Amino acid sequence: MEKLVSLCKRRGIVFPSSEIYGGVGSFWDYGPLGVEIKQNIKELWWEDIVRLRDDVVGVETSIIMHPDVWLASGHVGSFYDSLVDCKVCKKRYRLDHLSSKKCPECGGELTEARNFNLMFETHIGPVEKEASKAYLRPETAQGIFVDFSTILNCSRQKIPFGIAQVGKSFRNEVSPGNFIFRSREFEQMELEYFVAPQTDEEWFKYWLDKRFKWYVSLGIKKEKLRLRKHNQNELAHYAKECYDIEYEFPFGWQELEGIANRSTFDLEVHIKRSGKDLSYFDEKTKERFIPVVIETSAGVDRTLLALLVDAYNEEEVEGEQRVILRFHPRVAPIKAGVFPLVRKGGLAEKAQDVEKMLRPHFATFYDEVGSIGRRYRRQDEVGTPYGITIDFQTLKDDTVTVRYRDSMDQDRVKIPELRFFIEKKIENGIS
Repeated sequence: MEKLVSLCKRRGIVFPSSEIYGGVGSFWDYGPLGVEIKQNIKELWWEDIVRLRDDVVGVETSIIMHPDVWLASGHVGSFYDSLVDCKVCKKRYRLDHLSSKKCPECGGELTEARNFNLMFETHIGPVEKEASKAYLRPETAQGIFVDFSTILNCSRQKIPFGIAQVGKSFRNEVSPGNFIFRSREFEQMELEYFVAPQTDEEWFKYWLDKRFKWYVSLGIKKEKLRLRKHNQNELAHYAKECYDIEYEFPFGWQELEGIANRSTFDLEVHIKRSGKDLSYFDEKTKERFIPVVIETSAGVDRTLLALLVDAYNEEEVEGEQRVILRFHPRVAPIKAGVFPLVRKGGLAEKAQDVEKMLRPHFATFYDEVGSIGRRYRRQDEVGTPYGITIDFQTLKDDTVTVRYRDSMDQDRVKIPELRFFIEKKIENGIS
């Protein structure tokens, strides 16, 4: 993890927020390469969940909602951690992270447990008063539930159908850590899929299988993934059944995504508190019912971290150490590096023309500084799957060398065919 964190900062993937002022606990900034990877993750999720389906639509709901939303959902009353402090060294711990009644740091006596709500509070309007209190959302799901009726009517969908959202959430975590795995500001990719009550088990199994396969399609090693069923005593208050898709990080098996049967809990509590009808009328059966919700809730940041860990590799090539990120080409922040063999002889100008030709179609990077081997290594380190070299033969026959990141093998390709050649390799996951 130390090597990965160092690489992420050095190469502009992820680094601490407000670092010139000493940083602020568990908030992170994504650099030029980091935002590209995040965007790729979100676009691949959106394509799989929304664009390629006719039974899912997308929304973007507000981060700040009416306070009654969180009262109805149970977050105000039950979304908390139990905390204890050491009376000697003053360190603070979550009660559920302790195996004894003594401080794990110094062995000192601990205080009585007290509850700490995880939601960030804010105020609406110029005067801080109780009536204006609001919260930064701790999840994106509730925005979907309160908009259910509106989306149902405007989209003309029929059950079963889903509503998807990608967006920021905020939790005032007591013990964040492990780099970007657990932070106080994070991004979620959530699907709420509404089904008839008698079909919930069937759809739960469907989404469980589909979501697991999505991570494999990103190139994550299958043996590093597993499904873990929640025990009855760890189920959330809204859940009938829940599984986590977990990845084996250097710090152990941890959740990437939760798939939950939320039953009818969410729509029922919002019906009760708002007084609005959020039921569904089935035209075929002439029945009215409250839909059951199957939820898939994935973390963008956690997925990015899993991809980084899974892709990181060190190997020796010709007596030198090569650091390489073996990203699937669809995930890689840069798809192709374009290099003139040397700057002179018109090669630099030709290489720049090739890079400009490819740029509208996928992410590229032009580099003419240093030996060609060094330039390859720099791109290997950030996971670029293809290196395109313009040499003196290019000026004779309009061909270039395409070098593959993983095998370091090379192909000779004509420039007019280059774009389609690369796109086919990306599609087939060849790097």
